Amino acid sequence: MCAAQKQRRDLTLEDYATGVRSGNRVMLARAITLIESTKADHKALAQELLQALLPDTGKAYRVGITGVPGVGKSTAIDQLGTNLTQAGHKVAVLAVDPSSTRSGGSVLGDKTRMPRLAQDENAYVRPSPTSGTLGGVTRKTRETMALCEAAGFDVVLVETVGVGQSETAVAEMVDFFLALMLPGAGDELQGIKKGIVEIADMIAVNKADGDNMVRARTAASVYRAALNIIAPTSPNWSPPVVTISGLKNTGLDDLWKKIEEHKQTLTRTGEFTTRRQAQAVKWMHDMLEDRLKSALRENGAVAERLPHIETQVREGELTPALAVEEILELMNS
Repeated sequence: MCAAQKQRRDLTLEDYATGVRSGNRVMLARAITLIESTKADHKALAQELLQALLPDTGKAYRVGITGVPGVGKSTAIDQLGTNLTQAGHKVAVLAVDPSSTRSGGSVLGDKTRMPRLAQDENAYVRPSPTSGTLGGVTRKTRETMALCEAAGFDVVLVETVGVGQSETAVAEMVDFFLALMLPGAGDELQGIKKGIVEIADMIAVNKADGDNMVRARTAASVYRAALNIIAPTSPNWSPPVVTISGLKNTGLDDLWKKIEEHKQTLTRTGEFTTRRQAQAVKWMHDMLEDRLKSALRENGAVAERLPHIETQVREGELTPALAVEEILELMNS
């Protein structure tokens, strides 16, 4: 075993906590790797670390950003994050993709997509580990976000892939949810994913530059009309629609001002605190479900009997309800 491997294995709770609190990027990366681990001892240490760092979390503003592939998320986030670091913020970007298990090579991929932030000492770009599941988004993204907050990042941008149900999962763990849209040519409504629009706190039509300007403004008008018939997620906030260009860095300052206005409005009304508290309780319930599912998969009696039970259900010999009862009895036996 080489010295580096031994050092990594021998890191203590205090080593991790001190390193993360000091903003040590290497230690932050190792702490995130720790929460990714599926080993029982690593899981236990990871939860001890999160508990120890709890007083240092919750101070960042959490912004989820979604949009279909090709909408220009990476370019917009790279420019927005650069604007924020130049204004004195420390920005962490977590890139979520539940459709695949992100490997170490994806870290390089994310940094290639966001070259300025990757070089910025006041920014940190990291794929948020999902283990290829929506549940992974729920648990590990939250934990990664907490570690980044403890490391001193005051803005956390969570980028979603723009397909599937990851948007809803991310929207339930951030303070503000931004949907990026393309400037269409008469097909704007086809590009609206009703579920996303319903949970968005703001819609930004990206690539509003050059020949796209007219189409972007037209698309923005269509989205504003659509939002008029959709109940907003907050009684204290009506989602605005703006046009931006991540490539040309236009409209991003106004976009961020509206995000700050949202925070001020919800803080003033008390909704900000209420939402954060509700998110913490939901995190608990999500983790409980995750642990129960893990216990089910790891139960020897269930693992042995489950293929036969599945066959009986498949062939119509056993109802799904009775199959569930049998599995629960096996777990409790």
